Amino acid sequence: MALLTGTIGVLFITGVLWDVFETIVLPRRVTRRIRLARLFYSFTWRPWRAISAAISNQRRHEAFLGIYGPISLLALLTVWALCVILGFAFLHTALNSQIGPVSNYGSFLTDLYYSGTTFFTLGLGDVAPQGAAARALTVIEASIGFGMLALVMGYLPVLYQAFSRREVNISMLDARAGSPPTAVELLRRHQEAQALPNLDQWLTDWERWAADLMESHLSYPVLCFFRSQHDNQSWLAALSTVLDACSLVMVGIDGMPKWQAQLTFKMARHALVDISQIFNTSPVRHDGARLTGEQLAELRAQLAAREIILGDEPDDEKALEDLRALYEPYTQVLSEYLIMPLPGWLPRTRASDNWQTSAWEIRAPVTDQPFQKCLLKKAHSPASVQTALNKPK
Repeated sequence: MALLTGTIGVLFITGVLWDVFETIVLPRRVTRRIRLARLFYSFTWRPWRAISAAISNQRRHEAFLGIYGPISLLALLTVWALCVILGFAFLHTALNSQIGPVSNYGSFLTDLYYSGTTFFTLGLGDVAPQGAAARALTVIEASIGFGMLALVMGYLPVLYQAFSRREVNISMLDARAGSPPTAVELLRRHQEAQALPNLDQWLTDWERWAADLMESHLSYPVLCFFRSQHDNQSWLAALSTVLDACSLVMVGIDGMPKWQAQLTFKMARHALVDISQIFNTSPVRHDGARLTGEQLAELRAQLAAREIILGDEPDDEKALEDLRALYEPYTQVLSEYLIMPLPGWLPRTRASDNWQTSAWEIRAPVTDQPFQKCLLKKAHSPASVQTALNKPK
């Protein structure tokens, strides 16, 4: 019996320490399916999703989903600590460590209590180790507890720094591509500002963003559950919009080079596919329902109205379909799993950007007419100044 108890204790301790190492220290994706952290998120996310489905109010629904990421992180840290404490309690019991008040041997609950005070380095002194084995286990457990505390203190700032880096570009996407963002709105607004040639630099920035997203979310998968500040934004929606925009540019838009769009598309798809493997979510069958033939015709018409000519060769429509098939099955399955709605290809009618609304402007959002006037205003000097400049000396 003592051998079995000791074996269980060793398995608890080594299993948790290895899981902590893979989750916090190891800077790469772990493909092994049997992991404490993976099992924890699998068993907690499913009931959380089920409860959220019963919440009819959209804002409360999103708020409930939004707290899962931070709460699950704290809960996982608690599970790690409890498992280590329980493991050392089993070891003390197996070794008959003679832990108790004065020198009397206590029960398993006494061992558990002593293990907890040792792990958190409380040193209360009401129970004390009497044998050499008990003293050795006390030193080892206190060291592990102190080390895990130090790792957690360093882990949380890194985690929230990665989250902040992710959200900065997503927030900037609001004014450039609408809320929720769409590829058509992105191109339209750049064209209105006569900044369509600058889209290459924008795609370069998003290539770096996708690379950072892949590195941070593979190292810290819990970030996938962290939701954006606004209900109509998410890292998945932003990634989908970037891939949509790259696809349109790669199919062919007059006056726009394709090279940077290809680089950004490859990086964004790489991030998308690798992140989907974290949750073992197989891509769904691509049915093309996100952009039907009628919607594609409307997309062309909206772009043409802004003098953005999308390639209309016989093979262009097939090329766009092939590009979509490379990433939409992954965005769709992640959208269903994480409950993060995907934006469409076409902008919503009467949709307001996040910057245009507040708690005091819900019914009458701020318009962008002042900005349009500034864009349309001629960048010339006043007539009086021109007259003075042209006046002969």
